[in-house]
Amino acid sequence: MMPLNSLEEFKSLINSIREGIGVVEAHGLSDVQKALVITALSRVTNRTCLIITHNDALAGKFYEDISFFDSDSTVYLPSSEMVFHRIDAKSNDIRVSRIKALSKLGSRLIVCASLEGVLPKLSEPDFFNSKFKNVCVGDVMPIKEFTEYFVEVGYERVEMIEGRGQFSLRGGIIDFFLPTEDYPVRIELFDDEIDSIRYFDLNNQRSIKKLDNIRLSPMRELLISKKDFKTGAERLDKSLKKRLNLLKNKKRATVATLEDRIKTDVEKLKQNFYFEGIETYYSFFAVKSYSIIDYLKNPIIIIDEPNRVRQRHDNINLEVLEHFKSLLEDGLVLPEQIAAQFSYDDILAKMEPCQILCFNALLKSLWDFKPKKIISFVTRSMQPFHGKISLLADDLKFFKKHNYKVLVLAGGKERGQRLTSELWDAGIEAIFREKLNFELANGQIVIMPGNISGGFEIPAIKYAIITDIELSGAPRKKTLRKKGSRVKFFGDLKTGDYIVHEHHGIGQYMGIEQLKVNNIIKDYLQIRYRGNDKLYIPTDQFDLIQKYVGGENAPKVNRLSGVEWAKTKAKAKSAILDLAVELLKLYAERKNMKGFAFSADTFWQKEFEDLFPYNETPGQLSSLEEIKSDMENEKAMDRLLCGDVGYGKTEVALRAAFKAIMEGKQACILVPTTILAQQHYNTCIQRFEEFPIEVGLLSRFRSTSEQKRTIRGLNDGTVDLVIGTHRLLQKDIDFKELGLLVVDEEQRFGVTHKEKIKRLKKNVDVLTLTATPIPRTLHMSLIGIRDISVIEEPPEDRYPVMTYVMEFNEEVVRDVIIKEIGRGGQVYFLYNRVRTIEKITENLRSLVPEAKIAVGHGQMDEKILENTMLDFFNGVFNVLVCTTIIESGLDIPNVNTIIVCDADKLGLSQLYQLRGRVGRSNRLAYAYLTYQKDKVLTEPAEKRLQAIKEFTEFGSGYKIAMRDLEIRGAGNLLGREQHGHMEAIGYDLYTKLLEDAVKQLTGKPIEEKTETSIELNIEGYIPTSYIKDENQKIEIYKKIAAIDSKEYLYDIEEEVEDRFGDIPIRVRDLLHVAYIKYLASKCGIVSVVQKDKVVLLKLKNSSQLDVMTISKVIVKFGESLTFNGSEEPYFTLKMKSDNPSIYLNNIMEFLEYTLDLKEKHKEEIGSYERGKEQ
Repeated sequence: MMPLNSLEEFKSLINSIREGIGVVEAHGLSDVQKALVITALSRVTNRTCLIITHNDALAGKFYEDISFFDSDSTVYLPSSEMVFHRIDAKSNDIRVSRIKALSKLGSRLIVCASLEGVLPKLSEPDFFNSKFKNVCVGDVMPIKEFTEYFVEVGYERVEMIEGRGQFSLRGGIIDFFLPTEDYPVRIELFDDEIDSIRYFDLNNQRSIKKLDNIRLSPMRELLISKKDFKTGAERLDKSLKKRLNLLKNKKRATVATLEDRIKTDVEKLKQNFYFEGIETYYSFFAVKSYSIIDYLKNPIIIIDEPNRVRQRHDNINLEVLEHFKSLLEDGLVLPEQIAAQFSYDDILAKMEPCQILCFNALLKSLWDFKPKKIISFVTRSMQPFHGKISLLADDLKFFKKHNYKVLVLAGGKERGQRLTSELWDAGIEAIFREKLNFELANGQIVIMPGNISGGFEIPAIKYAIITDIELSGAPRKKTLRKKGSRVKFFGDLKTGDYIVHEHHGIGQYMGIEQLKVNNIIKDYLQIRYRGNDKLYIPTDQFDLIQKYVGGENAPKVNRLSGVEWAKTKAKAKSAILDLAVELLKLYAERKNMKGFAFSADTFWQKEFEDLFPYNETPGQLSSLEEIKSDMENEKAMDRLLCGDVGYGKTEVALRAAFKAIMEGKQACILVPTTILAQQHYNTCIQRFEEFPIEVGLLSRFRSTSEQKRTIRGLNDGTVDLVIGTHRLLQKDIDFKELGLLVVDEEQRFGVTHKEKIKRLKKNVDVLTLTATPIPRTLHMSLIGIRDISVIEEPPEDRYPVMTYVMEFNEEVVRDVIIKEIGRGGQVYFLYNRVRTIEKITENLRSLVPEAKIAVGHGQMDEKILENTMLDFFNGVFNVLVCTTIIESGLDIPNVNTIIVCDADKLGLSQLYQLRGRVGRSNRLAYAYLTYQKDKVLTEPAEKRLQAIKEFTEFGSGYKIAMRDLEIRGAGNLLGREQHGHMEAIGYDLYTKLLEDAVKQLTGKPIEEKTETSIELNIEGYIPTSYIKDENQKIEIYKKIAAIDSKEYLYDIEEEVEDRFGDIPIRVRDLLHVAYIKYLASKCGIVSVVQKDKVVLLKLKNSSQLDVMTISKVIVKFGESLTFNGSEEPYFTLKMKSDNPSIYLNNIMEFLEYTLDLKEKHKEEIGSYERGKEQ
């Protein structure tokens, strides 16, 4: 698809590049037209192109546009920030993206980068490239070699993989997560030979696909050899001594700080240890410096708007020099560290041997280049059609008449097919293609999925592209960054964690202990109860325990007697039943309440939905389907929609509102705060502008006359949609025909308001939105008594939030704020103590006089707070010093930096939500989680800080935060009293009891489980030599204890073998014992006891098995089985062998046969009863 080959200007450009005449300047092109020219240039010359822009957003835009034309050969190199101050942890996203880009260099490529993306100094290219290693099945590579490789190229060794840049070893199995792959990789060795390579799933740790080979890649772009580590340590030590000599007359504290910091880093270098900020010591390792240009073979360098690139460099260089000077004075850096990055002049010098192309929108003189040739392109931008097919059809007729080749990019596939059909109806012969893998013919109009940042026309070659922007007036955003993933949770137990035993209550986990009982060795889990009582739980009872998850405070530990726990559990059970009764009653009332049955979607509905400028997430689409289905039913809808802030709940609500309005009904969106009302109103005005829909706003930010006009409109039906606060609940509000009520964050309204909302709900469809996620298990428990839709996935095009964990440092704070407001953004400065917040604000005003600072906290007068927040929202202030009031509800896309003071005092779930307040636009966002300098932290704070450091990755910290959040969501949904019971017995047991209560009330069977004890002379346990990590051992024990079918037994066997290698006989026996326990329980057997060469299987009572079943079993097993039918009936099964594996198979065979007969008998009785009823 290279239409430019016949364009004279393009031919001239190609000839100039091939002749190597030097700098060429081209002007007259828009950004998207430049993307087409760059793609064609790279293909025709078969050379790599490096594009340098003045900022990251523009580099990203080029990447997206060029990817449409040539996706296989395009890479994005994001900017890498050089951080000179000390940080404890930093998120990996940028590093991973850069390594991905560097890993592809070598073949013909188009590299899109900003100025800051090309300034970092890199490893020597040959040395870096030598660290990429192809390994294949059948290769010989000892485990020691793998370990040395991963350590050398910057990976972290862990027990279980949770994120990129980690590796773990278990026997002959190596797990690792490369920055270049979407899935982690598992290699299994047979001695030293690679036996298999496979991808595995990060959430369940199971293999998902076999591979023949994999290319190992470094985790750092700056790689240091052992020799250079040694040299670097020596040079750094020498430089420190020299600097300390110069500073001997300076403040003692400055000298001590410098000495302490640098000596710590020297020690790390001596141990060949990579750490955050090692890049700042580049000049101590390397004699020669290498840039991205050194990695490219004979590249064409393309500089977009060169003067703007120069200006950007001069601005950031000034900032860096000022910042570095203050760090130098404070004893935080050494002078040589300033040379850790190239200057723009260094980069220009590197470019000298290369062919250079400069793009300018207009012809202008260049500061850094003297063009040898100037080429002017003549193109036109495409006019917008504002969703009107008639206007589009007119232009297409013109293009067809004049023999143009026309490509129409419609965004999604369905939309493209629909547009093709609509154009045929309008008399335009258009064809739909999913891929453009052929040349367009003259006069041909092709419609296909996809998008670029704008349409254009090149009259000279009769070529036109029309995009979604012209069709609908708004660009449909494409995925550039990594896709959000659903969150799954693995509870990781640590000694001292609280644990819930279903029969004994809450205690503290004290670890796994191996005990010898009756000469049999087994693993037991030790729980400590109040009064130092200890309980040892055998592994086959692990299904009765859960990690305690409840409130944020420590729970009350029970006594082992069980009396206290029984009372607590009974009280919770009774309250849960009351709740289920109440919910069921409400559900039944709503079901019997007749609402309005809306018609199926109209043509306008499809038009409206097509104008949404983003790709919908699966959660949005499934939620919308459920909501529309409810609306089209004559029963009144009452649905809860859950999803985090920014997950797209508002869009789903607006589509429901549009559906209601299309049938002549009114819609109402009720919100708890004025700011939220304003935000929703702005969104509605923007989304409905192409349609004849009257939108009103009722809040105290509207004048009296405006409010009166809106109220009149609601009364006479001229206002179709109203957004408002509790003002909407006042007596003077009367709707002409309300069809849909949307309530946002109902739990934030007061009791009086909630009563009024109840009255408003009568006979109308109700959709309630909540930003706090609820756990999937609770969602499942409530099926049948509450309609809930959940949006689990974040939008796809979010930039990652760069997260730093560090000591609080005023210089860093100033630097961060100046940087953010310098790019036109805003900052949240979170300080969670109201008493001293004014003092902190004054300090901040002195520190950053350039900033316009406002204060917001929950103890302020409500009206003053609302006005402050509105001013901040409207950009009157650029820094907001605030408490955690920003935690929920606010969505201000221009805030892209958050600084959190005393992060160690906040819960992980709070930090997760606070971090989510930034990164809501197409800019890179920053979160700085700080703690007090040199402060001695308490043990819980230390633990929390450690978790926060992990939290910079999507690892356990993130999962725990999500779990905490979900529990909070469950409390919001079920009310304060129920939340108290949830805290008393733990979340998992609570949902189990709730599920049972719902089943009981809805007439579904609750299966009574027979508790079975197993006493077999078998040493069934997991040896430490097989699974070393205690958390993983507990996880597997719990899975084994939960075996409830032969399929699940095979599944667990497969998983264990996949993750940990060949299964030892003791572990296989353990699996079979767990399966025996399940079978025995289903047969109504309470104990399976081995005595010498027989096994006694005691039934709960005589009603467990019918006479016919017992007879058939005795016939089947003959002499090896006897049955005693006394008051306590039991079977006696003779063992055929002393070999545990053989006699376990005997027991399984007997139980499987017995259960099969029992199930058949049960089915026959059921069938007979059903026949009688008929």
